Amino acid sequence: MNDSQKIDFPAPLVIIGAARSGTNMLRDLLASLEPFATWPCDEINYVWRHGNRDFETEEFTRDMATEKTIRFIRKQFASFAKKHLGKTIIEKTCANTLRCEFVQAVLPNAKFVHIIRDGRDVAASASIRWKAGLDVGYLMKKARYVPLTDVPYYATRYLGTHVYRLTSGKKRVSTWGPKFTGMQKAFSENGLPVGCAIQWKTCVSKAIEQLSRLDQSKVMTVRYEEVTADPAKYLTKICEFVGVNVDGSDIEKLTSRVSVKSVGKWERQLSDSEVRSIQDKAGDVLEELGYLEAVA
Repeated sequence: MNDSQKIDFPAPLVIIGAARSGTNMLRDLLASLEPFATWPCDEINYVWRHGNRDFETEEFTRDMATEKTIRFIRKQFASFAKKHLGKTIIEKTCANTLRCEFVQAVLPNAKFVHIIRDGRDVAASASIRWKAGLDVGYLMKKARYVPLTDVPYYATRYLGTHVYRLTSGKKRVSTWGPKFTGMQKAFSENGLPVGCAIQWKTCVSKAIEQLSRLDQSKVMTVRYEEVTADPAKYLTKICEFVGVNVDGSDIEKLTSRVSVKSVGKWERQLSDSEVRSIQDKAGDVLEELGYLEAVA
């Protein structure tokens, strides 16, 4: 067995979900339970991209998981797991929606929870994030996990996205969230909310397609709307899926953190024309997932 094949840490739990689909909420709830631990930063996309840093999108193929790349990423997981001995490590990087098979090649013992949310709510929420200013504290937490050789590259790119926000007249960053093929065209031709809906559609479709090809005993799908409506039920289900024992009272204590207020916010935040355009561009997937009646 060569180095890239060695797994010397417990099976992690990988949360898959398009940006603004409740991935943070789900990770934070689970990480509050004793059997789990997670990175102190929002995402570790810098780790996942190491070795494929210059690739234009997040759509990594399984073949891009080279021995060197696998060895590097597993080393980060092993190091973190060592600090939290005996706990199940939770990983949540939204860009992984576009490369589930790559992730599985790197972490063949991982289990996946795919959280899906109404794409209209995602578009409304993501539109706000595209317009957000520079958050230095958030950036510094993530910067701790940037491979040293990649620091100059990401510092330049991050600065560029925010310079664009200040100088382009569009009042948004040049890029945010998982990068997919045709992303710039999607946003330039359709505007922000519709571009976000296309981003959601691409991420959800790719995730469903790739996860369907994995061992289904290691894949679980939940809906944001159902989790927020009954968090105790779904946290219990996820713990059973992972194979960890958690006291029901500990789970119940977390339910007060969860709100259903964000469900259906698109009706208040999006204009009628934006809704029509979103349904035109992403209505097939909205319908397939039961969020929309048949679109003519």
